Amino acid sequence: MASNLHMKRATGSRMKRLPLVLALSFLAPLAAAAGPLTVKGSDTMVVLTQRWAEEYRKTHPEAKVQVTGGGSGTGLSALINGTTEIALSSRPLKEAEREQLRARHGSTGYQLAVAKDGVTFYVNEKNPLSALTLDQLKRIYVGEVTNWKEVGGPDAPIVLYSRENSSGTYVFVKDQLLGGEDFAAAAQTLPGTAAVVNAVAKERHGIGYGGLGYARGVKALELGVGADVLAPTAENVKSGKYPLSRDLFFYLRSEPRGSAQGFIDFCLSEAGQRLVSQVGYSPVK
Repeated sequence: MASNLHMKRATGSRMKRLPLVLALSFLAPLAAAAGPLTVKGSDTMVVLTQRWAEEYRKTHPEAKVQVTGGGSGTGLSALINGTTEIALSSRPLKEAEREQLRARHGSTGYQLAVAKDGVTFYVNEKNPLSALTLDQLKRIYVGEVTNWKEVGGPDAPIVLYSRENSSGTYVFVKDQLLGGEDFAAAAQTLPGTAAVVNAVAKERHGIGYGGLGYARGVKALELGVGADVLAPTAENVKSGKYPLSRDLFFYLRSEPRGSAQGFIDFCLSEAGQRLVSQVGYSPVK
């Protein structure tokens, strides 16, 4: 009898605790859902993505989108480590990064092109040159050409500015322009495209590179390709005529869902792609 009574009391005790356990189980996902959508990476993309986030919140006031830069490599590392939901990257995933994603998350990642860009070389507005060939740019950035007079400019030493090696733009230029060769030791590495533009705007004999959307207060060089001279315009980037055109990517660990899907849908919508043009890049749609 005492044994039965003990069982009843124990059962009753568990029954009293059950609603609290159920309540906590329902509250946990709600707490998780309340957290911000984290978006991190490419310095080239950060201004555009911040604009997307601002406009998205106008029609989705409950949305929390946290956008930070740091470079494509930084964003992709955060994606692999599980500290961001969306990584911004101005370059494709490397095979080693795919393997890390597979090892940690059982997935090689989900890639989505959200805009197009043309890597642009900037010179000071007082520089008389308006165009260089790809070969001339390569020779400048590997250190073979060190004076502007060697490429038709004034008799003055070339002051080189570059991005840090965590930058997707750095990787793109090294692979696509330099053919894998190292940058000249004289190249000064700066932490963001805005810093490169600011340095070139102040240095009369400077040259730097970055995304098309940052070319303000400096002169964007045209590129000589055979008999053509091509400006880094949105039209030339979209058509692929500009030789340093590239896609800008969102990377996720798996197919988007929930808040990530809603934000991505907006970025790829007509309104979202209009913002791409306003920032200075080329839409993918």
